[in-house]
Amino acid sequence: MGYELAIGDRTYSSWSLRGWLMFEAFGLPFKEYRARMSTPEFSTMLGAFAPARLVPAARIDGQVVWETMAIAETLAERHPDKGFWPKDPNQRALARSLCAEMHSGFGALRSACTMNLRHAFTGFEPSAEVLRDVARLETLWSLCADAGWLFEHYSLVDAMFAPVATRIATYGLPVGPRAQAYVAQTLAMPAIRRWRAMGLAQNFIQPGYELDLPVAAWPGPARLDAKPVVDVQAINTTCPYSGDAVLADSLLEIDGQVIGFCNTFCRDKTMHDPEAWSATMALLAGR
Repeated sequence: MGYELAIGDRTYSSWSLRGWLMFEAFGLPFKEYRARMSTPEFSTMLGAFAPARLVPAARIDGQVVWETMAIAETLAERHPDKGFWPKDPNQRALARSLCAEMHSGFGALRSACTMNLRHAFTGFEPSAEVLRDVARLETLWSLCADAGWLFEHYSLVDAMFAPVATRIATYGLPVGPRAQAYVAQTLAMPAIRRWRAMGLAQNFIQPGYELDLPVAAWPGPARLDAKPVVDVQAINTTCPYSGDAVLADSLLEIDGQVIGFCNTFCRDKTMHDPEAWSATMALLAGR
């Protein structure tokens, strides 16, 4: 089986995040293609995934599959052992209903609170329409088991709702304790932390996604102290991700120890959240 996935900006593209989680969170290897939205490169990338017009777009054993729920159902068919859907038929029907409403609804929330993983805003005042969407989210989540993820284990439902969970965090939207706990669990998920760290490492600000409001620290798990360094000896000679040789301009001091990488992007994505990367943390633990 061969999987390819086209995505947009990690910091801002909510649909790209959903599609990416459908592979990454379920342990499916894939080749990633990425381009910044609203650029000629983005159009060129999608041209290779025709007839798709938006991200995410996937190629599954040569067949282009577009629209997020089509990708989800195709992967669930091909990997029944991965737990994409709940096992119980009634719970599975509920899960599909939630995903379908997420796919087609919440227009006010989407419009007023675009996904932005750079930081949290303070002082955002949601409209009545946004508050109705938030209340609807809480109603839907209350239909599910109060046991961490929305069903008995991480499923496609959680992948579909991940971007709105980040919106609650970014804009400080008012929700009750159960929803706050779900948001916190989503932000703490290693795959989400890696996605955000890679977006920060790319250091791109998409016009139109920033608000003229004060910003606050990201409400996810606190970042382990890390900073780029030069002219020091790393504890490793090969990159923990690629296996390629460590480069002198790609060194990172983490909690007092120096790890080397094969390029500055590997260094920077690690710097933004070292604990999101198990291979790097294994090096530190094995020191």
